[in-house]
Amino acid sequence: MKFVHCADVHLDSPLRGLSAYDGAPVESLRGATRRGFENLVNLCIEEEADFLVIAGDLYDGEWLDFNTGLYFAKQMARLGQRGIAAYVVRGNHDAESKITQRLSPPDNVHVFGWKKAETVTIERLKVALHGQSFAKRDTLENLAASYPTPRKGWFNIGVLHTALDGREGHSGYAPCALDHLRARGYDYWALGHVHKREVLCEDPWVVFPGNVQGRHVRESGAKGCTVVSVDDGQVITEHRAVDVLRWACVIVDASGAGTPEDVLDRVRDAIRREREEAEGRFLAARIRIEGRCDAHDAILRHPDLWKHQVRAAGVEAGQDDVWVEKVETATQPLRDLDEVRRRDDAIGELLRSVREVVEDPGAIGALVEEIDKLLSKLPHDVREAMALSDLRDPEQARMLIDDAEQLLLARIDAWGAAP
Repeated sequence: MKFVHCADVHLDSPLRGLSAYDGAPVESLRGATRRGFENLVNLCIEEEADFLVIAGDLYDGEWLDFNTGLYFAKQMARLGQRGIAAYVVRGNHDAESKITQRLSPPDNVHVFGWKKAETVTIERLKVALHGQSFAKRDTLENLAASYPTPRKGWFNIGVLHTALDGREGHSGYAPCALDHLRARGYDYWALGHVHKREVLCEDPWVVFPGNVQGRHVRESGAKGCTVVSVDDGQVITEHRAVDVLRWACVIVDASGAGTPEDVLDRVRDAIRREREEAEGRFLAARIRIEGRCDAHDAILRHPDLWKHQVRAAGVEAGQDDVWVEKVETATQPLRDLDEVRRRDDAIGELLRSVREVVEDPGAIGALVEEIDKLLSKLPHDVREAMALSDLRDPEQARMLIDDAEQLLLARIDAWGAAP
């Protein structure tokens, strides 16, 4: 027996805020969730899967486009023609979707109800699937607590959209403890909601497959589904990538680089390596350059020009298959900043003042409050896509001040006043 477990498809996620990115491949990004889902369906057919499990968030909230529902029905029809059924629980985004409320599912798709947990059986396989959909987005009760007892002698699968006892970056919907799931007596827990793949337990199997297609840089790395094979009670799982566009955070170590061109060479090498790992997929990369180097001051003298040079180097290395989403420069000079701070002149006084702010929790708190006021005026999707929510973190605020300190020194050095 074989089945495919996926979650968090977010079909036709609108990806708001793309216009803010210079040169963004808008159409490729917007069509990625569909093409990734189509790859998933292709995989089910190629693997001759007995059924597909979708553990929530098939759709994407209030986004209202019935073509999305029709597209899903078309893909399910492809499975139906080959005798493959799909079993779906609705997650928090599905619960607020107008599509799920107004379009009936295809005949080969079973959507678990929201009033109470239920069991669906596949007699020929001796498989029992237990699940419950969200009734509303903010489902805060422990749904798993009322899941039915396992069918004795059958392979029991729990399908649940949950954050368990909490996962960073995810709302705490349908909370429950891993120990509770283990004690339920099921053979496999097909979870959804957390967009990063995670195998929490192997006896029984408790799996977050991650989302099918990354939608922004915070969803980096290979995305796909879990193929589960069961033979005489033995369970084998395999992660299979189905994404068509790969997001990546590319860290470039510039330590010891003598010139900006030396750093750009390292950028090109890093992008080439990342392209190989993407296995032919389009690569959307955020490039972060770190390390102490002589090239630091020259880089920061013209920060805008430098970002364009890094983008150009990335595109050159990736040819037509790379888009540089953002460039972050976090290099440091080889000079001893502590020694500069001890100087009895205006520069030393300036750096000491900056350090006082960094080390003052009250000042950092005030800065974070001001940032929060600005971010609250932006749509949620824009903040998420651009990773702006990170700026609410006091540690991120300190890093911003450190960057400003480095930029000040580079500018002063350009005027001939710094050591």
